[in-house]
Amino acid sequence: MCGIAGILKFDPQARADEARLQAMSDSLVHRGPDGAGLTLSGQVGLVHRRLSIIDLAGGRQPMSCEQGRLSISYNGELYNFKELRAELERRGHRFSTRSDTEVLLQAYAEYGPACVEHLRGMFAFAIWDNSRQQLFLARDRLGIKPLYVAVKHDELLFGSEIKAILAASAVRPRFNRAVLPEFLASRYVTGKDTFFEGISTLLPGHCLTWSAAEGLRERRYWQPPMAWEHPERDYDDYIDEVRSGLEDAVRSHLVSDVPVGLFLSGGIDSSALAGLMAPMLNEPLRTFSVGFRELEANELGYARLAAESVGAEHREVLLSPNQFFAELPRLLWHEDEPIAFTSSIPLHVISRLAREHVKVVLTGEGADELFLGYDYRYRVTVWNLRMGGLYQQCLPAALRQRLAQAVPHLPRRLRRYVERSFLAVDCNPRNIFFENFSVFRRAARQQLLLDPQLEIERDIHAYNLQQYHAGGGEALACMSHADLQTYLVELLMKQDQMSMAASLESRVPFLDHRLVEQVAAIPGRHRLRGGHTKALLRDAVRDVVPPAIMKRGKMGFPVPIGPWLRGPYWWLVEEFVLGKRARARGYFQADALHALTQEHRSGRANHAERLWLLINLEIWQRIFIDGEATDSIYSGCGRAPLQHPQADPCQQVAVP
Repeated sequence: MCGIAGILKFDPQARADEARLQAMSDSLVHRGPDGAGLTLSGQVGLVHRRLSIIDLAGGRQPMSCEQGRLSISYNGELYNFKELRAELERRGHRFSTRSDTEVLLQAYAEYGPACVEHLRGMFAFAIWDNSRQQLFLARDRLGIKPLYVAVKHDELLFGSEIKAILAASAVRPRFNRAVLPEFLASRYVTGKDTFFEGISTLLPGHCLTWSAAEGLRERRYWQPPMAWEHPERDYDDYIDEVRSGLEDAVRSHLVSDVPVGLFLSGGIDSSALAGLMAPMLNEPLRTFSVGFRELEANELGYARLAAESVGAEHREVLLSPNQFFAELPRLLWHEDEPIAFTSSIPLHVISRLAREHVKVVLTGEGADELFLGYDYRYRVTVWNLRMGGLYQQCLPAALRQRLAQAVPHLPRRLRRYVERSFLAVDCNPRNIFFENFSVFRRAARQQLLLDPQLEIERDIHAYNLQQYHAGGGEALACMSHADLQTYLVELLMKQDQMSMAASLESRVPFLDHRLVEQVAAIPGRHRLRGGHTKALLRDAVRDVVPPAIMKRGKMGFPVPIGPWLRGPYWWLVEEFVLGKRARARGYFQADALHALTQEHRSGRANHAERLWLLINLEIWQRIFIDGEATDSIYSGCGRAPLQHPQADPCQQVAVP
């Protein structure tokens, strides 16, 4: 696991600037504290920061082969590198290291850009072909590893994190205001855009090639299969297939020359990984958990149960609200963009704990999107679509309109549910699935934004479910297909940046592309069966997960920021939402902000998610747009500064 960056000058007579490349390298030191490399080849410069996992002595980068014709800077892990190496040796290639980096480089020498189709793993890499004067960039199929790109009139910059590109630029970064509506709706930005003007992301399953002859060319080399394009089989066959595929994925993800651990939440996903991993190791499995003192946000008891069931060496950490908010500015800098999910903070804290004992962890990320684990998001959406179809057929439009107009006058507790149902929402997949689960729904966005043209100009395509009709109404498979390419990508960025901020490699066996291809081809009704989320996964791992965990409901990494922002941390709202600097940005209606914040403070509504987004957006602007240091963010708030986590250590416990 590493950090990569580089500069390509379009003019073959120009030279990449070594000082700029060094600045890019310095910005990524947390991604690779074990070593650094920089290579210049005329118009191209490649940078690498190394976290040593495989071939500790021989895997240094950037790496070259064929008398310097090919050079690579690579971030990730290839889980099939031994099999691929054997195949390349049969084709006449010779190797001087044991690293997967050299295997990837030789695979490019053999297959060219088609090499990506031979790779099993997570990766983002750059290869410079000096003989062809060609730069090749690629990102793994699911987007587990990030890669950002900036194209200017005379050069192309790329990096594992946006801050590497910023470090090489002489121009002050500018906020891409066009993303505001989508950020308010979904917490993040889908597609290529980022929060920075002129910086984009290379999408999952895509590669980008530049050559002097043809310029820039982008190609999509992979996408998840669609269930309705595959013949249906017996449910029991699917159970066996999933179990076999998951075991194979877990076994492949254990390849490492350093110790491997597991993030253990006490849910089905990570508990299943524990049950499968433990027998494959030659020593006790090392597991790590995080929680809060608030009971509603603490599932450590279930994590201990899962650890005990496999004889794991278990450690856990408790995070206080003071520590949570003290971490925020620094971790926002690590994430480059506003932090979408409150769970990013505890994820980094558990990563720091794990890094004291291992260099690599496995996590259960991706299982919810693949096996349909979100109850309201999937099960309730399908119910709404079915009932809404009958509702539209049986009741005339005039009567439906009158009933919808009555919804705002219902008692508050009842209104919470009805206003998100087919009784109040136009019953189509986009509205029922995307808008219904937006943080700020369309009406709220229009009310909040000072410039309503932003909402009009940026149509949000994150959950365009046109394939719903092509799939014969297979709504569940369509929703999974959409989430795998949008919502999950943001979760993976959180996973990558929060773990790499602690110099820890995280691996996601549920997103092994072979397993994804197996499961995505299974009809949604088998993945969510009999009203039970993850039905197929449950049946496939029932023998390795404790019954109490199998029966429990999903918590989903809860963080109790609602009460915190209503009580002792209200001052964060006053400063970063209602404060003079925040209001002076000119993005939001002052009256709408006032109403929102007062509803939350009085307890009339829970706007915790909305306030989290607004607080993050303002702190992000102070750091990246205004150039303020992270350790001074709170100093001008008229409050005693929050203690730095090193001065207020998290409570750590080793559980026998």
